[in-house]
Amino acid sequence: MASICYILWSMFEKPDCGRCVKSQKSAKCSFHNNRHIQNKFYKPGGAVIGGIFSLIHPNIYVNNFRENPDGKFKVYSVAHKNYQHVLSLLFAIKEINKNPSLLPNLTLGCCIYDDLFDSGRTYEMIMDLLFTHQIHTPNYKCDRRKNILSAIGGLSMKTSTAMATILSTYKIPQLVYGASQTIRNGKMHFPAFYWMAPEETVQHIGIVQLLLHFRWTWVGLIVSDDDDGESFVQSLTPLLTEKSICAAFTEKIEAMNYRSSQLSFGKPLLQLKRVLVSAKVNVIIISGTSQSLNSLILFLEVYEFRRKAYIGKVWILPPQWDVTNTLSSNGFSTKTFHGAFSFFIHMDEVPKFQEFLWTLQPEETLMDFLSVFWQDAFHCQLLSEFYKKCITCRTCTGEEKLESLPGHVLEMELTGESYSIYNAVYAVAQALHIPRQKAVRDRRKFLELNVQPWQLHSTLRNIHFNNGAGHEVQYVNGKLLAGGYDIVNWIISPNLSFIKAKVGKISSTQEFLIREDIIKWNNRFNQTLPLSVCVKSCQHGYSKTVREGKPFCCYNCTLCPENMISNQTDADHCIRCPEDQYSNRNKDLCIPKVITFLSCQEPLGVILISLAVFFAVVTCLVIQTFLKNWNTPIVKANNRILTCVLLSSILLCYISSFLFMGKPGRLTCLLRQNAFGIIFSVAVSCVLAKTTLVILAFLASKPSHKMRNWLGQNVANAIVLSCSLVQVCICLTWLFASPPFPEADMYSLAGQIILECNEGSLTMFYSVLSYIGFLAIVSFMVAFLARKLPDTFNEAKLITFSMLVFCSVWISFIPAYLSTKGKYVIAIEVFAILASNTGLLACIFLPKCYIIVLRPDLNSRKLSGEKRNH
Repeated sequence: MASICYILWSMFEKPDCGRCVKSQKSAKCSFHNNRHIQNKFYKPGGAVIGGIFSLIHPNIYVNNFRENPDGKFKVYSVAHKNYQHVLSLLFAIKEINKNPSLLPNLTLGCCIYDDLFDSGRTYEMIMDLLFTHQIHTPNYKCDRRKNILSAIGGLSMKTSTAMATILSTYKIPQLVYGASQTIRNGKMHFPAFYWMAPEETVQHIGIVQLLLHFRWTWVGLIVSDDDDGESFVQSLTPLLTEKSICAAFTEKIEAMNYRSSQLSFGKPLLQLKRVLVSAKVNVIIISGTSQSLNSLILFLEVYEFRRKAYIGKVWILPPQWDVTNTLSSNGFSTKTFHGAFSFFIHMDEVPKFQEFLWTLQPEETLMDFLSVFWQDAFHCQLLSEFYKKCITCRTCTGEEKLESLPGHVLEMELTGESYSIYNAVYAVAQALHIPRQKAVRDRRKFLELNVQPWQLHSTLRNIHFNNGAGHEVQYVNGKLLAGGYDIVNWIISPNLSFIKAKVGKISSTQEFLIREDIIKWNNRFNQTLPLSVCVKSCQHGYSKTVREGKPFCCYNCTLCPENMISNQTDADHCIRCPEDQYSNRNKDLCIPKVITFLSCQEPLGVILISLAVFFAVVTCLVIQTFLKNWNTPIVKANNRILTCVLLSSILLCYISSFLFMGKPGRLTCLLRQNAFGIIFSVAVSCVLAKTTLVILAFLASKPSHKMRNWLGQNVANAIVLSCSLVQVCICLTWLFASPPFPEADMYSLAGQIILECNEGSLTMFYSVLSYIGFLAIVSFMVAFLARKLPDTFNEAKLITFSMLVFCSVWISFIPAYLSTKGKYVIAIEVFAILASNTGLLACIFLPKCYIIVLRPDLNSRKLSGEKRNH
């Protein structure tokens, strides 16, 4: 198909429409290489907008192609829906020309070209637009009457840069209606670029947000093997990596163009077949030009047609690719692309555009380019010399209506690209309007105004206006300030009808919105949310650990450690519970810890208190028994004062055990260990004094022995006071240096906060115990040596047994104390106090009480003397 060029032009009347002018005498332009059109001449001084569009391209229909012996396929088709781009240009120009306040006494014109989806042909189109028709000699404008002020075009980045290579040289503004992309080649700098669509980065962020919303972390990339594909990969990959999304594969597909519309199934497509069939990837992101995407369509349709099956995936499609262009009678796109997502340029409704389409007819002024579309869309033959598709087709009646066409041929509502073209025309008109206003203010005549293309740059770069539909449009530094992309979910029915369900959006400010309730998934997924992950998600209570040598999306799941949880799926790491909480068994929830201490209300505390009270009462009974029998021989023989002090110490030891019960406080923590240490030291000192007096009494019984002078109460008092004073000094040092204090132990036991007394200094604590142990050992040794001394009421044997019990209890206490945690530490210490104290009470005083109460006959001086003489 030869290039199509079209001009609308007039100064003060309805625009004349025809072919591009070659010379003043002959206004002819070749069409299909054998047809010509006569044109009217154009008045000088006009303004023309050049348009480069993609209208004819190879399309893929299984029922339209035949397989050659070499395994190659050759197909051509018309991109019906791309004709709306041209119609939006004509509609905008018509609106502006009818608006008396925008460009009064001036009518815009346009020149339309078809690049056949080939960037190489774009150079020819630009040369033909700027210079003498079909001669393509730079700077040669023989009898050219067109005043080209700007050019609109560039659906792909490759086409845009091809246009800019020439247009930037002549400083002609270029308004690109495709998605704004980044020019990766640093050698190219095109200051005449004006993006009429949102930036490409916004679309990339929208793709990442869509993947994150549905938790798709294992995706595939299919891009065109050109600069567009490379730019897409370089821009998107860092965003995916930043959000922990992995690309399972990145495949490049070769493009088709009008020069060579043949495609061979070589290694690249065979590799694509392997990754699509074998890889466990349910989400595939596509980017590329229409030529490369047609290669993908051809591959998919041939593969699925031969195997009578289809590859069910979630396809994320680029803005410039309309799925309905691939609809065919075999229902290929219905099965393959049903449920796909597209990012379309956001647009506001333009109601008058539909009215424009309703009245559109293939009249003479539009015949040169519209005839191709009209005949292909309505399957009829126009009676004209412009374009004859077939002689067997029915004749077009001229009554055909565009609204009767199905949506996959032509949409009545303006698309995103068409809306960008619509705004581009208005931007040029506004840029022309400003110098005209200045001319009016300067009282210059309109015919003297000759605006050059380079003069529009200062206005176009920063312009703010309302288009014909009343929508506010603003460009800053050549880029659209507001706008964004609509996320469309394709719902395609078997009868080739389709719905572009708008399910979300991504704004230029990166505000993301999605509605899951109206999304329809591919039939393969049975309307359930597809999964696209390398491994199954780590559930709550687990965290991800990287597999060595694998992408970071392929990981192992490890159970969280103690007191750590993960309360979300695929947690990167576990989080520690607060100090007053602990993790449950599933490690997915922090539970408040239970506050524990040796309470008087719990069974263990009740038992210990009952024992302490019981033995304290027994001690009181023993004291009462001794007091009632104060003058009996057995009481006198054992030093009554030491006996009372010892019994009082034992009673106080039982009472001191109450300090260990209940919630620890500052006072109880200061008193419990120190009171226990001092009282026990007094008790053991009394035992040592009693044993010492037994030995001294035996030695003093010998005639003229020096020990007689040591007998008496003073010696006993000195032993008790001196031994107890040492313990008092140790306790005072402990209190002044590092006193005990109450604290909450958060970590010793899982799920519990233990309220206890911190000893302050373990060295001082063990010093107190060690000193008591030292006194007990000395008492044991002395009592053991005196156990066989002759005496009626010899206490040495009883003291030996009591000290044996005492030492056994406290020796057992140390390992039990060190290996126990929580309130049971206090319980063991209380038990040790009670056990050792009871050992003293039972071994020393119960035999005496037995004699006093049950055997009073043995408690006599006569029996005592007889036994001593014996």
